[in-house]
Amino acid sequence: MSMFENVSVIKEANIYFDGKVVSRTVVFSDGSKKTLGVMQIGEYKFDTGKKEIMEILSGLLDVKLPDSDEWIEVKGGESFQVPANSTFYMNVKVVTDYCCSFLD
Repeated sequence: MSMFENVSVIKEANIYFDGKVVSRTVVFSDGSKKTLGVMQIGEYKFDTGKKEIMEILSGLLDVKLPDSDEWIEVKGGESFQVPANSTFYMNVKVVTDYCCSFLD
């Protein structure tokens, strides 16, 4: 899906890591949320509250998921899942456009 219809967007940006990761929250009519954002080159640690699906729209990164010592390469057109209440790491190799879905 390349476009969302009938949604609300929270105007205030989510800004992390001194502006190197920026996203906007999209709220759907059923109350579910996604964020659309861009990550600059760098290494990042994220903590989750809910289960997440990270869809990489364009770009290239390595991700280290919870309970793993391996880095997995993820590029535009691919995605990965992160369990709720966990920590994961990303090494962004080129500017990366993403969509993150939060699941119950």
